[in-house]
Amino acid sequence: MRCVLAGCGRMSRVWLESAARIDGLEVVGLVDLDRAAARRQAAKHGLSGVAIGTDLARMLRRTRADIVFDVVVPGARRSVVETALAHGCHVLSEKPMADSMDAARALVLAARQAGRLHAVVQNRRYLAGVRRLKRFLGGSAVGKITALHCDFFLAPRFGGFREAMAHPLLLDMAIHTFDVGRLLAGAAAEAVYCAEWNPAGSWYANGASAVALFEFSGGAVFSYRGSWCADGLRTSWEAQWRIIGTTGTVLWDGHDSLRCEIYAAPPPKDEILATVEPIEIPPLDPHDRIGGHLGVMQDFCAAVQSGGEPETVGHENINSLAMVFGAIDSAAARARMALV
Repeated sequence: MRCVLAGCGRMSRVWLESAARIDGLEVVGLVDLDRAAARRQAAKHGLSGVAIGTDLARMLRRTRADIVFDVVVPGARRSVVETALAHGCHVLSEKPMADSMDAARALVLAARQAGRLHAVVQNRRYLAGVRRLKRFLGGSAVGKITALHCDFFLAPRFGGFREAMAHPLLLDMAIHTFDVGRLLAGAAAEAVYCAEWNPAGSWYANGASAVALFEFSGGAVFSYRGSWCADGLRTSWEAQWRIIGTTGTVLWDGHDSLRCEIYAAPPPKDEILATVEPIEIPPLDPHDRIGGHLGVMQDFCAAVQSGGEPETVGHENINSLAMVFGAIDSAAARARMALV
């Protein structure tokens, strides 16, 4: 498979490092509006013979690529994906899938009409902790899931477009957490109420903090509290989670600690709290697909070769994007918003 990568900024490093580990994949072209940026990435990754250019369409005609890795800023995503699909390429995009729901729907339609795959890098799905949780919760160990709660508090100083963009937390980062929440719940989000603000001292131009409450099909709720300008006592990049079921609760610190307690017996006489007992959460199953960014890319390339669909294909992942834009719309309207 021949691949062209579009967008040679900071994130392209992870993509190129992962691409080098996938058998049968050859990077044949790098495209960026800044030709020097593409040359720098080629030099860093030992791609001495790779084609360098600033025009994606011209590069695809030149290289006859099969795949485009889309690592451009969100505002340029639709143009890049549509150009790649029009040239017969399968496309794997950086998140978010698009910068609006209308653009996302257009990309789903374009991929369907082209008969090609368009998928999204939701690399948090491919973390060991997430896979262990998903398998464990699917086994009904804590009964029916009634609530998921997560906290995300970090203070990264990125510089560049993130510090200038609208909705930097919700649009650029919360998509990961929302997608994992939807995966773990095994349900669709139907409505949301969200508040977004920019705290005093924030180095972001716009809302770097948010609180959101989602209503899922089946009755579960999912609460999110987050900030990108909260120094001290940081959470993991994967957030801290409490997942409550009808018969027990699971805690995940976003790192390696997974704990569970389940209902064991009614309250003893003259007490009000039931007896609970800890249970072990099983290790990874050999069939669990992990690997983070690399795992997503491997699944995508395997789907291209087999004719199947990867887990994060656009027509499925659009449901996570709907949570993001639903939260943004709710914050603007200061009202509960139904997700359609």
